[in-house]
Amino acid sequence: MTDFLFKSASELAELLRSGELTSTDLTTACLDRIDALEGRVHAFLHVDREGALATAAKVDQARAAGDELHPLAGVPIAIKDNMVTRAVPTTCASKILDGWLPPYDATVIEKIKEAGLPIVGKTNMDEFAMGSSTEHSAFGPTRNPWDLERIPGGSGGGSAAAVAAFMVPLALGSDTGGSIRQPGSVTGTVGVKPTYGAVSRYGLIAMASSLDQIGPVTRTVEDAALLQELIGGHDPRDSTSLPEPLDSLTAAVKNGEMDLKGVRVGIVRELTGEGYEPGVVSVFDAAVDYLRSRGAEIVEVSCPNFDYALAAYYLIMPAEVSSNLARFDGMRYGLRVEPDEGPITSERVMAASRGAGFGDEVKRRIILGTHVLSAGYFDAYYGSAQKVRTLVQRDFDAAFDQVDVLVSPTAPTTAFKFGEKVDDVMAMYLNDIATIPANLAGVPAMSVPAGLSDGLPVGFQIIAPARRDDAMYRVARAVEMMEDVAGQCPAKDWNGEA
Repeated sequence: MTDFLFKSASELAELLRSGELTSTDLTTACLDRIDALEGRVHAFLHVDREGALATAAKVDQARAAGDELHPLAGVPIAIKDNMVTRAVPTTCASKILDGWLPPYDATVIEKIKEAGLPIVGKTNMDEFAMGSSTEHSAFGPTRNPWDLERIPGGSGGGSAAAVAAFMVPLALGSDTGGSIRQPGSVTGTVGVKPTYGAVSRYGLIAMASSLDQIGPVTRTVEDAALLQELIGGHDPRDSTSLPEPLDSLTAAVKNGEMDLKGVRVGIVRELTGEGYEPGVVSVFDAAVDYLRSRGAEIVEVSCPNFDYALAAYYLIMPAEVSSNLARFDGMRYGLRVEPDEGPITSERVMAASRGAGFGDEVKRRIILGTHVLSAGYFDAYYGSAQKVRTLVQRDFDAAFDQVDVLVSPTAPTTAFKFGEKVDDVMAMYLNDIATIPANLAGVPAMSVPAGLSDGLPVGFQIIAPARRDDAMYRVARAVEMMEDVAGQCPAKDWNGEA
């Protein structure tokens, strides 16, 4: 029996510590479930059975010898395929990096290996993390375990789908404008974007360096807290890494199980109302009422410059994309395509390689970013967007003078069907309208499942001041206690490929 696959990571860790379960058995069960369900979901780009089982065996040996181990030692984890893993394929779901084997590990990978978590594989994503649906992977889309005809969110749809389908209890994602939280919302998982700099970005293949942040993907708030505490901390190799540690996140989760008396919760006026599905609004309102019943003080706040956050993001982000992706030129590593005719020059090889290696969405953002950085347009577009970014940060500062956390729906809709928005660029971009402000300001935010709308999960977003991730976790745990959404995923009853 493998019913233990439906348990949380913290519950599995306890079974491992007590000797009721071995890491080898747990990891084997996860790998077998991946093999059985991958044909339906396509959550993974690479599965490392040999490496995962080798780590599991080492943990079992160390535990049998009485060695002191990390609390999560032996619990399997999946990694979004934009974090470099030594000698394991890392592609960013792009043809231009197909087959690339990194020579080093990202800092978060080093910490996971040191703690003894078996890495079962690398998960699918929108190419170079550009997208809101995981329809933009060069290797095919990932499907939502709640409804295989619907998207799992993006760009980290693979990590969210793997956790939602009980393939793994833990995963890592990266969040540039909502790419952990938005998939979390539509797959019924917990997705966390920590304070910018709280988790090292060293070894994360950059999309937009001032916005990117690695964070946990789990089925429970407690698991997310445990994982963030594992991967967090100062890293001298990351110049944006925070020098001081955060307050205890696991302690905050325990506090969330008590009443919320004295906690001030702000509803952001600009992140509700028009454009949000009625079912999403209904679930959000019910969650707010529940927080009120737990003793929280509910306050409506206004952040007027949030109305311009989406436009500012789609100027700042592509500008940084244009700069960061310039290194993928077909000359040093990755895909190299030589022109069929004419002289072979560096310029022509670069053009042929980038033309063949990048997908449409990546090309679109590179072109837009190059344009806004060009002479004559820099101040009008990029410079103005940075001014709006400052105004968004000031809105957060003013709001947090009134409340402890801010809340909103994570996404304006539940999971939509494949192809529904892929040709409507603006409609796709609007999926991230509620998540983008937190990235612009660098503050922590998370999505926690709050209920269902027409049988599909709805995420509840909680935003806290910078370095106050603990406040976010406390409220998230309270919301989570309303209903076990993750446990209702239809994938729980799947036994093999359809």
